[in-house]
Amino acid sequence: MRGLTVGRQQPGRRRRGTQATSTATAALVALGVCLSGCGAGGTGARDEGPAHADAVSGAPSSSPTASPSQVPDRVDAVRLVQSDPQVSAEVKRELRPCVADEYPVDVSYGELTPGAAEDVVVNVLTCGDAVGVGSYVYREEDGAYQNVFKAEEPPVYAEIDRGDLVVTKQVYDRGDPVSSPSGENVITYRWSSGRFAEKYRTHNDYSNTAGNGPTPVPEPEG
Repeated sequence: MRGLTVGRQQPGRRRRGTQATSTATAALVALGVCLSGCGAGGTGARDEGPAHADAVSGAPSSSPTASPSQVPDRVDAVRLVQSDPQVSAEVKRELRPCVADEYPVDVSYGELTPGAAEDVVVNVLTCGDAVGVGSYVYREEDGAYQNVFKAEEPPVYAEIDRGDLVVTKQVYDRGDPVSSPSGENVITYRWSSGRFAEKYRTHNDYSNTAGNGPTPVPEPEG
């Protein structure tokens, strides 16, 4: 292209000048092709021509197509707990509407046990301060959900963490308000031989120094 540009800039010369320009143009074009081949690392036009364009726009993508996420079938958690004979009468008394028809339950779905359907984790809370009074895991067996885990020592809360069941039980010392426990026990369960078996247990102590007592005021200098 550089040689062609030189030829266009000099259209008014006589025949001899035109021939000289054409000769120079051909030489410059040949030089440009040579430089292009050398600058491409010896691979020639295949580094810049149609082959490169095909690699960008014509090659099929190798990335796998993501399948749409499946939304699990929702269950009536309130009816499930109320009809469960393994749930204590105290928890069933707490399971009442807080506002209108809103019940204090947290429900999560996930794979905790082998099976075609996802397992259901239900936490029953109190209406006033949302303290967990019961945590349950239901597994589908023969078309119906069966209770395969329960914890009813409040405050308690169960969650699904990467295929494990993690149950948090807050610990209170004497005099602790409900909003300020002294610590917590975190217990990890894993499904094994048809039941949940404890695998790990961790205890965490909370710091009660922040916000307790008056803030000291520095004395004036001098």
